[in-house]
Formats: sequence, structure tokens, C-alpha cells
Amino acid sequence: MIDFLVQSFQMKSMSFFEAGMLICFGASWPFAVMKTYKTKNVKGKSRLFLTLIIIGYIFGIINKILNSVDIVLWLYVINLLLVGTDFVFCLMYRNREN
Repeated sequence: MIDFLVQSFQMKSMSFFEAGMLICFGASWPFAVMKTYKTKNVKGKSRLFLTLIIIGYIFGIINKILNSVDIVLWLYVINLLLVGTDFVFCLMYRNREN
């Protein structure tokens, strides 16, 4: 486990463009999560869309683990946690009328 963590923080094979994509995608999720949390309104949010995003991030994580463990793996994990949080809020607040 320690070797996995050390290896994931080595920058030797990091994909700059993949990291940039995940940073750009990830920059918007905290705002979406906070809006959902504050308003408790999920009108217009698609659980199917969020599910597909979650599946995509899971595939990205699996790819990183199997092929090229680097710090970008943690960007996938952070994004997955943010989208997962938004998905949970969608489930919690789906029956609210606003």
C-alpha cells in the first residue's frame, strides 16, 4: 500500500493534458454541490447524467491503477467524490417540491 501511494505521487509519467482536463472538470463540481446543498433543489439535474460521469471516473481510476499510476489518479478520485456527493444530494432531495 505504501509503495502504491509513493508511486502515485511520482511525476515522471503524469499526463499534463489529462490533469488539465480533470482540473477544469473538477473546478465546476464544488459549485454544483454547494448549490444543491444550499437550495435542496435538484430540478433539472439528471441522475442518469451523473451516473454516467461517475462510471467514466471509475474507468479512469481503473485505467490509472492498471497502466500508469501517477498523481492524476488523485484528481480522478477527487472528481469522483464530488460527483458522488452531488448524486447523493440528488437522491436525498428528489422528492422535494420547490
